[in-house]
Amino acid sequence: MARIAGVDLPKKKRIEYALTYIYGIGLTTSRKILDATGISYDKRVHELNEEEVAAIRKEIQNNYMVEGDLRKKVAMDIKALMDLGNYRGLRHRVGLPVRGQKTKTNARTRKGKRKTVGAASKK
Repeated sequence: MARIAGVDLPKKKRIEYALTYIYGIGLTTSRKILDATGISYDKRVHELNEEEVAAIRKEIQNNYMVEGDLRKKVAMDIKALMDLGNYRGLRHRVGLPVRGQKTKTNARTRKGKRKTVGAASKK
């Protein structure tokens, strides 16, 4: 099993799709890596030999920020926005959508489960 950037790649998948299991690598980046290393998109992960795995590992390590480093950078960028106190930072802090979406009816993913307000019983 190929282990690249701390991620076990699925054996049966084509290498171009298997590389997308690494956080920070999408399909386009995966294809760029394979072009740089000269490996065919059609190869399956279990068909790769050690030299090819090492070439992919070296390419990713030298030219791309992935997994832990990328997660840390994203978290630090969000923390910097919150420390600045700008609009995006405030929205992150309060847990509301950051990119201008409406919140009257949607945004349940960011806001969480509904909390019913009002309509107390009369006596």
